[in-house]
Amino acid sequence: MTLQAIKYRRGKLEILDQLKLPHQEIYLEITSPEDAWNAIKLMQVRGAPAIAIVAVLSIAVWAAQFNQSSFHENSSKNLLPQVFSDKLKYLTTSRPTAVNLAEAATRLEALVWTAWEQSESTELSVVEAYTAAAEQMLTDDVKDNENIGRHGAEWIIRNAQADNREQKINVLTHCNTGSLATAGYGTALGVIRSLHSHGSLLHAYYTETRPYNQGSRLTGYELIHDKIPATLVTDSMAAALLCRLSRKKGMAAVIVGADRVAANGDTANKIGTYSLAILARYHSIKFIVAAPRTTIDHSTKSGADIVIEERASTELTTTKGPPIHRGANNELYIAKDQVDEIATAAEHTRAWNPAFDVTPADLIDVIVTEVGVAEKNAEGKFDLHAFFL
Repeated sequence: MTLQAIKYRRGKLEILDQLKLPHQEIYLEITSPEDAWNAIKLMQVRGAPAIAIVAVLSIAVWAAQFNQSSFHENSSKNLLPQVFSDKLKYLTTSRPTAVNLAEAATRLEALVWTAWEQSESTELSVVEAYTAAAEQMLTDDVKDNENIGRHGAEWIIRNAQADNREQKINVLTHCNTGSLATAGYGTALGVIRSLHSHGSLLHAYYTETRPYNQGSRLTGYELIHDKIPATLVTDSMAAALLCRLSRKKGMAAVIVGADRVAANGDTANKIGTYSLAILARYHSIKFIVAAPRTTIDHSTKSGADIVIEERASTELTTTKGPPIHRGANNELYIAKDQVDEIATAAEHTRAWNPAFDVTPADLIDVIVTEVGVAEKNAEGKFDLHAFFL
């Protein structure tokens, strides 16, 4: 059973606080869009699909608190659809790079106005239409992720496996793209889960993913939880790892997720992805992006048009975690109920901290979606529009 980052039943939403992982499993209740905005901004919930789902469900649980009369009171100066529209737009400001939230907000905003314009619509019928659509997103995401995992694993086994097809393979992944970043199963990590379930995976390697350590904290947590054989490496060890485990020795692919895929295939993902793509190309290792179609942004022509979020420099110059105590035999004990913040750089250090980078489509071999694998045409270009026909 995979980890559950989002717990939902109608009227109640809880998220697993990812700032406490991997040492504490603490769920936070989200009762309003404001709660969701703060949780997304602080990265208590993260991952493009999970951000979108938590955001839209936060409006559903907020709306569930009202009855017919209170809706009249709360929407006396604004049409109810405008209230929903304003809250959706507000939530999209929490993190600008990931496109899934913006896509969901646009779609649900249109749905609300359509429901409102029905001849016998009421405030409650509009809320019901919105809530049902938001809940469907939660259900669909798990199914989509399982399909991504299946398509990706099949493609790797068919195209990127070692010369001996009976030989199990190694893969490398970056950041966290599993159950903690989605409604369940995961995208890139879903591909790894599928490889493992098929008996094709020898070993998964994962980067720590500085500066927020989503790899060491979250991906490692999921892989250990699912008993998938895996090893942590620092980001700066990737080149040495790929050199050592070149394709002929069983390194099949580097698999990553995505926060936004431009129309031409350029992909924004966690900082460090671009450098991994360069390393994979040098070592003749397949570089695979795994993401649902909601991550593909047809309105963004190329990666040059993607807005890259920049975060506080203190995320780079400090780190948080529980303190370690050493026993008589030098064994380590983790004080899991305590969190300390320590400096990792000299005082007054200036730091640049972009949360994402953009990998050019030229360095990406395939983009795996829930409906199939996008491969390049004879001209070496992606035709992503074909996946929406």
